[in-house]
Amino acid sequence: MQLATPDALALLEEKISRKSALVGIYGLGYVGLPLALRFAEVGLKVLGFDIDAAKVQQLNAGGSYIERLMPASIQKALGQGFEATSDFARTAEVDALIICVPTPLNAHREPDLSFITDTIDAALPYMHAGQLVSLESTTWPGTTDEVLAPRLRACGLEPGENCALVFSPEREDPGNAHYGTKDIPKIIGGTSPRCLALGSALYQHAIQTMVPVSSTRAAEMTKLLENIHRSVNIGLVNEMKIVADKMGINIHEVIDAAATKPFGFVPYKPGPGLGGHCIPIDPYYLTWKAREYGVNTRFIELAGEINHYMPHWVVEKITGALNERAQAVKGSRILVLGLAYKKNIDDTRESPAVEIMDLLQTKGAHIDYSDPHVPVFPRKRNYHFDLQSVALTPATIASYDCLVLATDHDSFDYPQLLQHARLVVDTRGRLGVGRGNVVAA
Repeated sequence: MQLATPDALALLEEKISRKSALVGIYGLGYVGLPLALRFAEVGLKVLGFDIDAAKVQQLNAGGSYIERLMPASIQKALGQGFEATSDFARTAEVDALIICVPTPLNAHREPDLSFITDTIDAALPYMHAGQLVSLESTTWPGTTDEVLAPRLRACGLEPGENCALVFSPEREDPGNAHYGTKDIPKIIGGTSPRCLALGSALYQHAIQTMVPVSSTRAAEMTKLLENIHRSVNIGLVNEMKIVADKMGINIHEVIDAAATKPFGFVPYKPGPGLGGHCIPIDPYYLTWKAREYGVNTRFIELAGEINHYMPHWVVEKITGALNERAQAVKGSRILVLGLAYKKNIDDTRESPAVEIMDLLQTKGAHIDYSDPHVPVFPRKRNYHFDLQSVALTPATIASYDCLVLATDHDSFDYPQLLQHARLVVDTRGRLGVGRGNVVAA
């Protein structure tokens, strides 16, 4: 390991200022790859790290595995100096390490930081003074100080003295046409004022608006608040949907009416459960950490329970709808429409559609899916279906006992579905009410 030099951070500051710093992005998924392309777009050299050799090979060949990132954008970045690698020894070449890896939950819904720790442990043997480390992965308040900083110090790297350490949470919103990577304000907290200044200077090249906060813990808590805010409000509206359903009231009509109030109300849409990597997971990072301080986060956990229950509620509605037609779930042919966690994207992380498929298959149903954005069922840690997306034609639609609209992609031909389906269970309120073959869920 290179010994510290008194001007290590001054040299880093100069490189960042001159845009000659080499940026390393660790994790080339839905967060890391768009960020890598953005840094390349503004003229910084980028070295992307990923343990998936197939992804690395595809990127270096000018291909893309994320639908919204066209191969042309990858090829442009390659021309601007972008390169992907699985060789962590090349960490020695980079000036900034930006960690964008998953932070899932384990089987007990406790934080699993193994992707973060494995990444930094793989990089540390090749790190040296004068480098910046930025963690973007959503996690519990204190992770940067309690997990990353001690690892750096054990190798002779002291944040604020001969290296820099910041937390700057990702705020990607796949499918949002109005806010891309450069447009979304960037929260950032440093382990020291100098760390904060260096991190902000780097990100300012790629992001239009910086939002500095007092510490890495404040930045970590900010990201959790953003996502817990959504989780709690979605939990509320999902519970309202269940109540409204029992009363024979269309919850979507109620939400639309309430949204006409010009103050004091923000409309949230109910659905079959929470999806995406953040909102179903992040609340549990805070509730787990809060126990260390003797705090019971009952309100947050209740919202999580409601949202976690929603796929089960959808399956109950499917079961009831089939029973009304003198048919059991066992042996039924059921087609799930939409595998992505929200419409018009290819991201299936934590998608409730997948859990609905698993629950139905456990009950003995024959399951297929149709999603124009997800042609082949992706690899997942907890689920496996050897399936490809079914093309929707009048004949295929009519061949299923039940269609479940789990994700309301705009590309679906809804009049065709209504005309030819025997039964549609609509979890998104897309098809309206009053049709004999539609059941709201």
